Amino acid sequence: MDFIEGLGLLAGICTSSAVIPQLVTTVKKKKASEVSTAMFVVLLTGNALWVYYGIDKKDVPIIATNIFTICLNVAMLFLKYKYKDND
Repeated sequence: MDFIEGLGLLAGICTSSAVIPQLVTTVKKKKASEVSTAMFVVLLTGNALWVYYGIDKKDVPIIATNIFTICLNVAMLFLKYKYKDND
């Protein structure tokens, strides 16, 4: 892995991890009323397009970090659904 690829991977990890505090807060409070479903749907769409782009360019950091982000976004939407009656 060269420096630029490593930098891309680090950047992707940082942006992908941004949703983790929201996930933790949602689990702790068992409440998700403040979470925007539309925002996560838009993020999922963008991440899926990034994965497609990464596959086309054979860019592992783009593919890996966006698949990770998709998993986190799906988890957040699951929690939004799970805790909908707690709001």
